[in-house]
Amino acid sequence: MRAGMELLATRTVDDLSLREIARTVGVSANAVYRHFADKESLMQALSAEGLQMLYVAQRAASDAAGGGVAGFTATGAAYVRFALENPALFRQVFSNPQPRDAVAAPDGVTAAMAFLRANAAGVAGSDSEVEIIALEAWSLAHGLAMLLLDARVAVPETMISDVFTHWAERLRVRRVSPVKKAVGKRSRASA
Repeated sequence: MRAGMELLATRTVDDLSLREIARTVGVSANAVYRHFADKESLMQALSAEGLQMLYVAQRAASDAAGGGVAGFTATGAAYVRFALENPALFRQVFSNPQPRDAVAAPDGVTAAMAFLRANAAGVAGSDSEVEIIALEAWSLAHGLAMLLLDARVAVPETMISDVFTHWAERLRVRRVSPVKKAVGKRSRASA
């Protein structure tokens, strides 16, 4: 597994072979098959490990930011930075088949998904908003990561965090706006 991760750091998934991993580890090509039935099995294991690494990076970023809304925004920036630091692994994680309804899964499919849902619940105004906020945050992070990986945009490093801070501010304003409108209507009606 470790050899697969190391090789994936320097090449694409298509360029990775079980024979090369065996050579790197110093074992026969057949020895690898004791652990993985085929390349697809290895790729699934690497994807699971990559998703766990992403979760650890996001958790560390959230903890460093002190949790809460600041922690939630830090997880988005950590997601993008993880993608930029591990492009082949990141692409593998999200090209490997995942459950279609990962965001709405009640128990969270992975620690990363459970963490996303917990963060969304922490900023949601109601239970019905949790899935929407989780999907919105994931879409923003994944979209920015892919735009940067595919060289569709070029932004300064500091702007990565700014994107998520701006998103969180817009989210806060959306949650407060209906209250302000209702208060404003009452004020005019009583005048």
